[in-house]
Amino acid sequence: MVTAFGLDLCAAQKSGRPPAKVHPASSKRRRKPNRRVLRVHQAFVASKTLRPMAQQLLRERTPAAYQGVEAYARLHNSEDAGSLAWFVVAYAHMMDRNAAEALEPLRRAKVKANELADYITYYQATALQQTGDSAQAVALLRDFEQKFSGSILLRDVHLTRARALLALERPADAAAILEADRLPTRADFELALGRAYADAAQPLKAAAALRAVFYGMPMASEAEEAEKELVALAGRIPPASMAERKSRAELLAKGKRYSDAVTEYRSLIGDASPQDRPVLEVALAGALRQGGRMREAKQALDALSEGTGEVAAQRLYNLGEIARAADDDAAFQGYLAQLRQVGPASPWLEQSLFSAANKYLVNKDYPKAEALYRELAQRFPAGSHGSYAHWKSAWLLWRMGQGEQARREFEQQIVLFPDGAETPAALYWRGRAAEEDNEPGRARAYYEKLNQLYRSYYYGQLARQRLETLTVPAVTAELVLASLHMPASPSYLSLNDPPADSLRVQKASLLANGALLELALRELHAAALEEGGNWEVAEMARLCQDAGHYDRALDVVKHEVPRYFSAELTDLPPPYWQALFPRPYWTDLKAYAAQNALDPYLVAALVRQESAFNPSAISHANAVGLMQLLPSTGRLVARDLKIRRFNPAMLTIPATNLRMGTKYFKGMVTQFGAVEYALAAYNAGSDRVIDWQGTGKFRDIAEFVESIPFTETREYVQAIQRNANVYRQLYGAL
Repeated sequence: MVTAFGLDLCAAQKSGRPPAKVHPASSKRRRKPNRRVLRVHQAFVASKTLRPMAQQLLRERTPAAYQGVEAYARLHNSEDAGSLAWFVVAYAHMMDRNAAEALEPLRRAKVKANELADYITYYQATALQQTGDSAQAVALLRDFEQKFSGSILLRDVHLTRARALLALERPADAAAILEADRLPTRADFELALGRAYADAAQPLKAAAALRAVFYGMPMASEAEEAEKELVALAGRIPPASMAERKSRAELLAKGKRYSDAVTEYRSLIGDASPQDRPVLEVALAGALRQGGRMREAKQALDALSEGTGEVAAQRLYNLGEIARAADDDAAFQGYLAQLRQVGPASPWLEQSLFSAANKYLVNKDYPKAEALYRELAQRFPAGSHGSYAHWKSAWLLWRMGQGEQARREFEQQIVLFPDGAETPAALYWRGRAAEEDNEPGRARAYYEKLNQLYRSYYYGQLARQRLETLTVPAVTAELVLASLHMPASPSYLSLNDPPADSLRVQKASLLANGALLELALRELHAAALEEGGNWEVAEMARLCQDAGHYDRALDVVKHEVPRYFSAELTDLPPPYWQALFPRPYWTDLKAYAAQNALDPYLVAALVRQESAFNPSAISHANAVGLMQLLPSTGRLVARDLKIRRFNPAMLTIPATNLRMGTKYFKGMVTQFGAVEYALAAYNAGSDRVIDWQGTGKFRDIAEFVESIPFTETREYVQAIQRNANVYRQLYGAL
């Protein structure tokens, strides 16, 4: 993200300017740490006690937190650790958009800045520029590139310097700086460049930069300012093209800013040619529908001619969705029938079939749902819903008692979609079907393949349980399984240690002591580009975990190993598994799990799924904390636990959230008698689970889980059971 004070604090993989030279790991020789490296390391060791205070300050930014870090800074005023502490205070003020208050701690930090001098210089110049002292800001940054040629802040420095030059009425100089460092495109750069060109009396170049923001990046915070600048240029630049305006409308709709998209589409329609107007009118109707303005959308669609091609297909799709939302099944079926005729290969038909099948599934009309899923899979086997639709058709056949056809479809699922997300389920249930047919050798063949390819998956665990009951060997001639192969073994086992002689690595550790995690990650990424070696991901994850950002550590490793559930425990190094399946707050989690007779690894898996161990997480539904409790639920549980003076802020306290969450979850386990039912209720509500339980007899709990009609809830239950099993394998006995 780009903060209010301009620094590009994107993820480590998107650090500012990459180093000029990349050294492959094979050619890298370890150096004896030089004086600068040793000094930074000594500062790191000396400043370890600053970390918890810095974390609190940057998280809360309360007067007490400021006072704590300032007291530390004064105590260590003559040391590098004190300089870091003053820098943290200044950084917090910048987060609070109070550049004036940042100037004094930055001045103090500069006395012992040493290897943090590039950071302190940049922030000092930025604070000066924001408080109106642009001349001094320019002076500070004049020789920045020469002094700090390896700094990761060079691009941010260029932006601050250009802004200061603009304030000093030197737009040509500002534009030259920005043009030279324009890629990769950033909204704040383009906005500043547009302003520079406008002030330099180059309106066409200004318009190009400003339009790149307003039309090409409408979701950026700078888009509104870009619009103001474009308005000021009116009369000196040609109007925006229809393509630019259409792109903006489409991006706004994609970003779910439907009201703004509606405004853009209406403006476009007024200027469009007759041949272009239908495309825009149907897009307008779609934005109205997605924004919840059903009546307006219906009126707009009814006003359109039926037409042909994709416009007609899109019109019918939207009319169908409006009818579906109103529970007008007859109208919906009519529009779907027309859509089959108008657009038999249209993606709008694909989406309509998917929407219709899901509707009938939730409404328990399984014959209609199965027929629509089957049609979707047959018409669009390579589409985004092909594998899922085929599986849902097969599964509904199984649930409706059409076992022979279901068996064939299970096998077809494996053959047609060997890499599909539904393949583990197809393997398992084909094995179960073989057991019911008294073919234990065939069943074993399916279970063994499932365990081989998907060991850590939900169905891999179930397959191992079934294998324990089978004593016959697997049949070897099951041709259906021939299309399935083990993925290549991951090459992550050999991890290097971070190079201790790297100044960047040491700076990253020092910055982490100041809770400046984003800056530390950027330094690490730059170091990895320079030094080579296989250590970056593990070290990034460690820094995130040390900072209490277990969710960030998890994301870092997930990005590196997206198919980690296919890996054996020995395939990945321990730091990867520890990041993927962390155990923070373990003492409290274990204690409260025991109080409620719950498996602590199940609770850990539940927390991982709900919040990824982020105690400050707040969902779109306002659920809070580690176990994502609603404030209303919190009040009820607090009353039961006799917690006095409950307030929702207490849910962000890890121990309190775990105490209340485990109590609440235990109530669901008691109510339903099985963990799977309780998990489904935790995600979708008790009433829905009771409703689903009444949809027929289930062979066992696994069949109930696979029959949950809500994809989110079904995958939620399976993921938590899967993750709990991985936790047990990783950490063993309690």
